Amino acid sequence: MTAPNPYAGLLEAIPVVRREVEVFGSTTAYWVYGDDDAEQTVLAVHGFRGEHHGLEPVVAHLDGIRIISPDLPGFGETPPLPGTRHTVQAYADWLTAFAAAVAPGADILGHSFGSIVVSAAVAAGLPAPRVVLVNPIGAPALEGPRGILTRLAVFYYWAGARLPRRLGDALLRSRLIVRVMSVSMAKTRDRDLRAFIHDQHDTYFSRFADRDVLHDAFVASVSNDVRAFAPQIAQPTLLVAAEKDDITPIEAERHLQTLFPDAELVEIAGVGHLIHYETPQPAATAIRRFLRTSASDRR
Repeated sequence: MTAPNPYAGLLEAIPVVRREVEVFGSTTAYWVYGDDDAEQTVLAVHGFRGEHHGLEPVVAHLDGIRIISPDLPGFGETPPLPGTRHTVQAYADWLTAFAAAVAPGADILGHSFGSIVVSAAVAAGLPAPRVVLVNPIGAPALEGPRGILTRLAVFYYWAGARLPRRLGDALLRSRLIVRVMSVSMAKTRDRDLRAFIHDQHDTYFSRFADRDVLHDAFVASVSNDVRAFAPQIAQPTLLVAAEKDDITPIEAERHLQTLFPDAELVEIAGVGHLIHYETPQPAATAIRRFLRTSASDRR
């Protein structure tokens, strides 16, 4: 990494330890932020092509809360699930088993593709008392404000999976294409913050295991959205949405709220699909208030 991290000072004040656990024949790497005896624990699931580092700016603003943040199978330091297509169902089953092993009874948070995985798992019975979805995928990606770009992405991942392996892998890890993706998603005009965002994507966006798992995860991300699972999620749910999100427009997020039995929507102005990088403090403030308020309501 070359760009200064604007959240480094806050992160340095939070203890963190890397751990591993066996889940479905694969070693899941995960990081625990905060003290083990904290009153609240949140299991945080990152988005497509990301890994646990992406949620650290939000973690930095949630001091006092224990955060457990795994790398999804096939990304970061967690290898793919052996002999398995990496579908939403496969990720949901993995998440349910992971939560039971390391964080039973924890609240749960998902960002972007992680919002689909979390919703699928909770709808199927993962026993999380409260649910937080940041930049939730509340409508089909192909129908979003940049549907044309999404269709180009479909071709990009298809080509990466079909070309000879060496060429396909080079295409999928292309720094130029990663930078185009990063530029298209960032909304901030702060040059230092934009530099940090691009540096994060340069560093972590290509840490996938192989092109097969990447293609599986991409297909899962554009073929599913949270709407299918929302009616089955009875737990109190917080949706943290962005007014300029190019993946799911804010109108779709407002409709998504109505599909949950018990959901609150917080809208953050001036930001797109990178709430976790651009506006982590407002997101963390909303999350902290939601966890505190919903916990008191349950007493």
